Order: sequence, then structure tokens, then C-alpha cells
Amino acid sequence: MTIIEPHIHMYSRTTDDYQAMYAAGIRACVEPSFWMGANRRYAGTFFDYFQLIAEFETVRSRRFGIDHYCAVSLNPKETENRALADEVIDGLGEYLDHPRCVALGEIGFNDITDNEEHAFVRQLQIAVERDLVVIIHLPHFEKPKGIKRILGILNEHDVNRDRIIIDHNTEDTIAESKDSGCYSGMTVYPISKLTPERVSNIIREFGSERVIVNGSADWGVSDPLSLVKVVDYMGKDGHSEKTIQNLVFNNAMAFYGGSDKWKPELDLVPIDPSEFQR
Repeated sequence: MTIIEPHIHMYSRTTDDYQAMYAAGIRACVEPSFWMGANRRYAGTFFDYFQLIAEFETVRSRRFGIDHYCAVSLNPKETENRALADEVIDGLGEYLDHPRCVALGEIGFNDITDNEEHAFVRQLQIAVERDLVVIIHLPHFEKPKGIKRILGILNEHDVNRDRIIIDHNTEDTIAESKDSGCYSGMTVYPISKLTPERVSNIIREFGSERVIVNGSADWGVSDPLSLVKVVDYMGKDGHSEKTIQNLVFNNAMAFYGGSDKWKPELDLVPIDPSEFQR
């Protein structure tokens, strides 16, 4: 089965991960902007990072047969310095225009603070003005509180909900997320977040319509092959091939199809590593 990894932070992964992903059937991925492990102090360091995931990471992934796109934003974890946040948000346009950028994200909440909301609303307004695809980050803790605040903000703005995914849902939020009219994302980790079993149970109860599963795979204990394990588990757990394909391919294609820049090449051929140029 051909798989799209719709939310994965490949900046934190090795070339071995790309090779394993290709061997397992992953043919395209989207890398949203995220926290780098330490808070950045200058707007320019954000802009350098945006350029890296839009350009070099695309080159790196194509060497291993995977077509890489990105999403650009100020991540909610780095919004507490409001002056810096505003400077970064003011400079997003150049990177949102990049041909490899198919969405604005991740935006949303981390600790559910007023500064996070300020950055969230400013970036959401940019997305509305540009009619962009948007990736919204549910907080790691107090998810029910977070989704209520997110939905309240969405209700105050004229947003196209076909262009929005509310990501990192669990059993506590999936019903509200699906009822919102947005796409719903679920993240699978070996320890934290969801397991393939929990995903299987959620899909059995709520269905696969407009639901997308991802591995995220950032700095912590994570797995760039999470989706492969979801496919395997759900097949053994009695789900149809169509349901599984919706979760790991069809729904991601439909969601990112909201961007006219989303044209993944699914037949790339890995390059012999001895032919790489730095």
C-alpha cells in the first residue's frame, strides 16, 4: 500500500529513516514547522529554518525516493515572546509563497496561553486572506480545554473548514473535532500519544471520513514507521482496505489537494548514495 506521511518532522530524523520509510511504502511527506529543542532568539533563525525545510530537506528526501513538502508557521511553543512572534509572523509571506509549501502550520496551542492565542489568531487571519490549508496543533495536555478554545476561535473567523485539520486528537477530542467540519488528525507514538490499537478502536467508533493518521516523529521517542504499523494492525483487526487507505493516503491527498502546489510524485526512484553531492 502506498502511504503518505502527512505530518512528520524529518529535520530530526536520519537518512536511515528515509531509507526505511521508502522500503515500507511511504512515498510522500509533509513537514510542518516545529520547535527546534531550544527557543530561538532572532527572527532570522526562524527564516533560515523555513528555507531549510522547504529546500534542502526536499533535496534530501528525494535522494531516497520520497517527495517532501512543508508547512510554515510560528509554532505555538515559541509564542511567549510576543514582539519576536509578531516579527516572525510579519515575515511569513515569502516562505508561504514557496513552491514546496502546501500549508500554514502548525499553529494552535501548547500551554493554552493568551500569547499563544494572539499568534494563532494572527496566523489564522493570514490563512483566511490567502485561502491556505492550515494545520492546527491541539495541546499535549488539557486537550478538551484546548479544542473548545480552538473551535471558539474558528467560529469567530470566516474559515473554510475543508482547508483545516485539527491534529493530535485522542479519544477525548475526536468527536468534537469531527463534528467541527474540519479534518481530524491523530498521531501515533510508541509511548506517548496514540497506539495503533487505540487508532483502530477510534476508527471503529467514529469512522474514517476526513480522518488522517500521522507519525510526527520528532525529538522524543517516536517512530517514522508508525503508519506502517497502523496499516498492519488495522488489517489484522478487521478493518477494510478502503478504510485503511483513507487514513494513510486518500484523506491526505484530499486535504492537501486544497493547495494547488500539492502535486506529489509517487514514483520517484532512490539515488545510489555514492552519487550524492553535498
